[in-house]
Amino acid sequence: MSAQTYLVGGAVRDVLLARWQQQVPATSDRDWVVVGSTPEAMSAQGFTPVGKDFPVFLHPDTHEEYALARTERKTARGYHGFAIQASPEVTLEEDLARRDLTINALALPAALVDGDWTEGDVVDCHGGLADLRAGVLRHVTEAFAEDPVRILRLARFAARWPHMRVADDTLALMTHMVQAGEVDALVPERVWQELSRGLMEGQPSRMFAVLRDCGALRVLLPELDRLWGVPQRADYHPEIDTGVHAMMVIDMAARMQASLPVRYACLCHDLGKGTTPADVLPRHIGHEGRSEKLARAVSQRWRVPKACAELADVVAREHGNIHRSLDFGADAVLRLLTRCDALRRPERWPEIALACECDARGRLGLEAQAYPQAARLSEALQAALAVETASIAQDVQNKHHEAKTLGVAIAEAVAQARTLAIARALQSPPST
Repeated sequence: MSAQTYLVGGAVRDVLLARWQQQVPATSDRDWVVVGSTPEAMSAQGFTPVGKDFPVFLHPDTHEEYALARTERKTARGYHGFAIQASPEVTLEEDLARRDLTINALALPAALVDGDWTEGDVVDCHGGLADLRAGVLRHVTEAFAEDPVRILRLARFAARWPHMRVADDTLALMTHMVQAGEVDALVPERVWQELSRGLMEGQPSRMFAVLRDCGALRVLLPELDRLWGVPQRADYHPEIDTGVHAMMVIDMAARMQASLPVRYACLCHDLGKGTTPADVLPRHIGHEGRSEKLARAVSQRWRVPKACAELADVVAREHGNIHRSLDFGADAVLRLLTRCDALRRPERWPEIALACECDARGRLGLEAQAYPQAARLSEALQAALAVETASIAQDVQNKHHEAKTLGVAIAEAVAQARTLAIARALQSPPST
């Protein structure tokens, strides 16, 4: 039997979605499956082997991935615990059966990919076309339960396509997986990979809704899961519930096309409210320090990249002060900017300000409100950065006496000059 090649998975799915919605197809990596071949035959055709756990090859010209058709058998807990069989006898139907969702278990013969193909040309063994058209995220077989990463992947797809719902039997299976401890076996790198991708989707709150529905959020992010049911004062938060507010904030960040560090900071900014005593009202009192501590714990647990972790720390600690900064004088503004490390790292300030704006606008009925704090503080920062610190340091050095150390004297003189510059700037309308 001669080898046959098929385009599989997301590339087929995305072209179909685009056709139905009369849109340009999303840019997807193209994955190929080769049925009836061997590693030796692939190498003889110029393909380069790259797979460690199963036979995957790079095309000699396009460098796209071509995998030999394979089956998987569960051998241990976690996503590493699989025995892989790849041989010429494995059929396309068997290969598609190991995939996660029916909408991803679609294949198209390679010879038709660049031609005028129709839905009738698609190999669909598990009702993926019907589910795709109906907007249903459904597992292919019970083998879905063998890989806990699939829970995260499905949740990420829900954030990408908010109109799609999770099939009842799939949600029940995911819940069973959580209860069986499968999610406990996930390694930090894979958790962060999926969470970060989900945060960058169009409606990231859907990812966390799915994780919460099946119980996985309580295992992966208990700090976030605790926010639901925590009340807040209605005059600060018309949406009342802290968990609802957190989801509105990350969706606002997506709406404003924020970077991953900003979206992660938005996710973590209020974690401390889940541990605030019930008799403390309003709940924002004193929660910033707890939020920073919890954000740091989450970052360490899931090995979050440094840029994301550091921004989350600053926003968790200072977002309340930034919200209140319209009432700050020049000296308080300088202290705030210093705590944010904005004078040393001014390139990061716009992300801090944007995360705080998302927090302010991620509230019921306040989505379109202005956030003048960002412009005011940015103006103050530019004024402070414009101060000629070198000349001030030289002048202090020339006049220095032993009452104080030179370093302290210079720092005080620079702070005085910056405070004066900020005071002058805040008397003028922000520059445009």
